[in-house]
Amino acid sequence: MSFSGFTNKDFDVFKIDGFEERMDALKQHIRPKLEDLGHHFAPTLSALTGDEMFAHVAKHARRTVNPPNDTWVAFANNSRGYKMLPHFQIGLWGTHIFIWFAVIYEAGNKAEFGTVLKKHLEEIYKETNEDFVWSGDHTKPAAIQHQDLSEDELASLFERLQSVKKAEILCGYHIPKDKAVDMSAQEFIEKVNKVFKDLLPLYRLAQTSSS
Repeated sequence: MSFSGFTNKDFDVFKIDGFEERMDALKQHIRPKLEDLGHHFAPTLSALTGDEMFAHVAKHARRTVNPPNDTWVAFANNSRGYKMLPHFQIGLWGTHIFIWFAVIYEAGNKAEFGTVLKKHLEEIYKETNEDFVWSGDHTKPAAIQHQDLSEDELASLFERLQSVKKAEILCGYHIPKDKAVDMSAQEFIEKVNKVFKDLLPLYRLAQTSSS
């Protein structure tokens, strides 16, 4: 594949002022890499999940004034969109790379998924990698380390998914900028592969809640 890894120049895109200027730099520096990752991981995730997965590179089409502070490629089992479905993401903020399994606010079966997650709380809490992170809002860069969460706090995230209209749940792994730019393309691919494999149980639970 032609993916060459991420550089400081990619992260510096998010320091550029001005909507058009940042979008131009994003299209030039970052989007081709996300497209490469999309081509690589769509078949990988199709094999892992047993569902045909399609890559969706963020276009930020709704934005006209405020430049994006992050960007990504998402993977879902629908060729037309991903926001309404459980999906995987690879993307970056100015500070770090994120590799997520995500159910965001547009998903139609969020409440059902929250119920399934709560039902499996004990095993999820026990089996999630300690260095993984959780988030309840994909629009914010911060996330909570799994090792810093109590089982009750994780339960609260799952309960919120059942009852709050705009609630979300994301689980995955962050790679700080300094570490990401030091990784070779192959190291990065191997890390994403590993994270996606470890996130599969959550994807499978999400599929049971939507069936």
